[in-house]
Formats: sequence, C-alpha cells, structure tokens
Amino acid sequence: MSQRRLYQFALSGHSHRARLMLSLLGLPCELVDVDLKGGAHKQPEFLALNPFGQVPVLVDGDAVIPDSNAILVYLAGRYDESGRWLPRDPQRQAQVQRWLSVAAGPLAFGPAAARVATLFGMPLDIAKARQLACDLFTVMERELGGRPFLAGNEPTIADIALYTYTAHAPEGGVSLAPYPNVRAWLARIADLPGFVPMPASPVAGSAIADGQR
Repeated sequence: MSQRRLYQFALSGHSHRARLMLSLLGLPCELVDVDLKGGAHKQPEFLALNPFGQVPVLVDGDAVIPDSNAILVYLAGRYDESGRWLPRDPQRQAQVQRWLSVAAGPLAFGPAAARVATLFGMPLDIAKARQLACDLFTVMERELGGRPFLAGNEPTIADIALYTYTAHAPEGGVSLAPYPNVRAWLARIADLPGFVPMPASPVAGSAIADGQR
C-alpha cells in the first residue's frame, strides 16, 4: 500500500474534516503537523504541495489533493465503493454539492470566522460572523427537522464538511442551545463508527485563518 500523509493543523476545522473522513473510511494515514504560527505553510517545500499555502493537503501515493472539500470528494470517490458518502444519483449528488458550497461560504464566514477571531485574534467583524452563524444554524435547524442528515437519511460528505465548525461554534461565542435538531445531528455524527473528535481549542495568540482551507 502506498504511503498516505495528511498535512494538517490540529486545531483547524478544515484539517479535522479530512482527518475525520479518513478515520470513518478506516484508512490509515500519517499525520504531519504544519507549523502555521511559524509560517511553515508559506515555505517552498509546502507550497510545492499547495501553491495557496493552506492546510490540509492529502498525499495518497502519487495523488496530491489540497483543499478539505476536495479531499472529501476524492476519498469518497476512490475508497467508498458503496456510494454512501458521495451518492452516484445526480439529484442526491447535487444535494451534497449544495452543502459543500455552504461549507465554503456561510460556514466559513460565519461560525468558522467567529471562532478564529475569538481564539486567534484575527481582525474580523466578529458580530457579523456570529450573525451569519446564527442565520446558517437557523436554516440547518429547519432542514434537519425533516431528516436525520443534511442530504438525506444517510450520512454523506456533506455532513462531514459541516460538522466540525458547527460543533465548535461555541468557541466563537455562538451558542447551539437554540438549535436542538442541529445538536441531535451533531450527536449522530459523533456516534458513527470511526468518529474522531477535534481537540477543544485553547486561546492562542496568532491568527491561522489564511493557512487553512
């Protein structure tokens, strides 16, 4: 078997979604921590893997896959023969893609931004980020009232893409108390065989937002 490595930052939700997908699929992987605070993601060696200088990056044999959502698509497409994680039906696949777009948009600019501003001192409009988070969770709460997972009755990579920054939203000052359906969904993800959590974040003194995607 070819060596598989995930270049990551342990407190990055983007990195965690890739690590979580690997674990759910039962794929062994060497975790390589990238020193974002020290600027390792901007050095030539790392830029050769991802010219944007962001974690995570998956190296799987000859394949080099930057970007967390791209990694989810790659892993599901290559290693999930059942089609559970990335459905082959065009309509269900479109439903999954919709949530991947949400992960790169409202999730990133809402709860993820509020968290990085709170914990790492990133100069962002934290009030706006928290409002975007609440707006997103209101939509998720309504949609999860009618089904157990974001794209249907079974978990998909859509759920993995949204999980971490939702679960860690309180670290950005966004309470999940008003969203019982969201909290129940988080519990269902955490109960999946192979689930691994992301560590809770201590307050740190350096912004990491530009080093993760």
